[in-house]
Amino acid sequence: MTDTHRHTLDVPGATLSYAVRGDLSAATAGSPPLVLCGSPMDSTGFASLADRIPDRVLVLVDPRNTGHSLRQDPTAAVTPEEHAADLHALVEALGSGPVDVFASSGAAVNFLFLVAAHPGDVRTLVAHEPPMAGLLPDADAIAAVCDEMVATYDASGVGPAMARFIGLVMHRGPVGDEYRAAPPPDPAMFGMPTGDDGSREDPLMANLRGGGVTRVPDLDAVRAAPTRVVVGVGEESGGPEDGEIAGRAAHAVAAALGQQPVVFPGGHNGFLGGEFGQTGKPDEFAQRLLAVLVG
Repeated sequence: MTDTHRHTLDVPGATLSYAVRGDLSAATAGSPPLVLCGSPMDSTGFASLADRIPDRVLVLVDPRNTGHSLRQDPTAAVTPEEHAADLHALVEALGSGPVDVFASSGAAVNFLFLVAAHPGDVRTLVAHEPPMAGLLPDADAIAAVCDEMVATYDASGVGPAMARFIGLVMHRGPVGDEYRAAPPPDPAMFGMPTGDDGSREDPLMANLRGGGVTRVPDLDAVRAAPTRVVVGVGEESGGPEDGEIAGRAAHAVAAALGQQPVVFPGGHNGFLGGEFGQTGKPDEFAQRLLAVLVG
């Protein structure tokens, strides 16, 4: 089994934690470290995918508000720019030059912000389903729903807020008046707590406060960067008009970058192999990812 070593990195307002699988000194310019990162998911979500990539040096990241990483104020908003600054510090700490990246969900947004700000940090970025709703026609409606979600969280806790979130990410097609007029879902439907434990440290809500779904990086800078950017979308996530928000946004990001998205097996969770009680198609997903990285 490949040796895994966990490291920490102090950044403004936080201490990041990341795990390195393999020997960093064995990385080369032709086969640099491959960073696996989600947001708000922590690095435990990549266990199955990492096991299927035995021939690369891997770096599994806990963003500043997840997993082993710590923040000075765990209730504060976290913006994509803050995440991008953390990722820039991580790349510099690795000391291996430009890295390859597989970034899922919110991390795909954060790494696009990184590429815009620090174009020399990433050789190839595979941005899997970035939920960049700011590029969608119903961006204002989605932003309003996210604001309502955070207000629910502040008033009633994580269960009712997460029920709203699950309902939103499962919704297919544009978010319109009919969706917004519907009563909020019952947290118990999704196995979420109905009571309020008083905590307000949820990483997803911190990202939403920071505009993680609504913000758009400087796409001109992304296009001008030397980074090869590949936008991925799940085969089960739907199309640019009738899909889930993350799937629709992936199509929109790809179009804004002048490309077609690469279709990956499964849906938004296609790489999971039982983590969080969800199973996608990790074998097929890993094969597609490796082919994309080579391509």
